[in-house]
Formats: sequence, structure tokens, C-alpha cells
Amino acid sequence: MLTKEGLAKIKAELEHLVKVERPAISAALAHARSLGDLSENAEYHSAKDKQGLIESRIRKLQEDLVQADVIDESQLAQGVAVFGRSVIVKDLSDNSQETYTLVGPHEADFDAGKISVESPIGKGLLGKKKGEIAEIKVPSGTIKYKIMSIT
Repeated sequence: MLTKEGLAKIKAELEHLVKVERPAISAALAHARSLGDLSENAEYHSAKDKQGLIESRIRKLQEDLVQADVIDESQLAQGVAVFGRSVIVKDLSDNSQETYTLVGPHEADFDAGKISVESPIGKGLLGKKKGEIAEIKVPSGTIKYKIMSIT
């Protein structure tokens, strides 16, 4: 599952890899080849390794695009913590508040408040409504969140 924003992010990364990174690594390989003996050429081996990583990432992103299920956010349930919604929660252990946006695994970025619906916190919030308590088991124990709002 992806939001429209997540789909655009994947397309942008793929375009950058194909139009910028791939030609740059091809040029680096050509330069390294021009230096002579490839068996002892560190530049060549480094560029070859980088090429493999780039090609692998390109294939992965292409697969992700083929399999992408873009969610129309206007069709999502209102007032319920579901994919694509932002949820403000209060941690009942210290009364701190957090805002989490529920996204697919490709869009998850914990530092930006985007959590995967497949993560323990994401799973624990799914289906909850304003005012409900979510008890979520995480590796460090159990977190109790009160749902303050859903947008």
C-alpha cells in the first residue's frame, strides 16, 4: 500500500537512479577500465560493486511500482485510525503527545512521524477511534496510548 506521495517518492528515486546514478557509474567504470590492469584496479572494483547496488535498487523499485496499491485517501473511513491517517496519541506513562501518520512499509520514516501499518505501533493503532486506549506490545514492554485525534 502506498499513498500518492509515497508513489511519487518511489518514482523520483527510480528516475534519479536511472538518469543520474547509472550514467555516472558507467562513466566511472569506463575511466577505471582506461587505467589498465583490472585485476588490481581498486577504482574498477569499487565502481563495479556500486553498479551492482544501483542495479539491484532499480530492480526493487521497479517491482514495487508494478505491485503498488495506491490508496485513494478520500475513500478512507473517517474518524478511524487507518492507512493514510494521522493520529495524535498521548502516552499514558508520561502524558507526552506524539503524532503518527500511518503509511505503508515503503514510506515509513520514524523520525518524520511516518510509521508503517505493519509495525507494532502501527498495528496497535489501526482501527482505533478518538478516546480509545491502545495497548501496544513493543520489544521494551507495553505502551498505552490514548487516541486524542485522527485526521
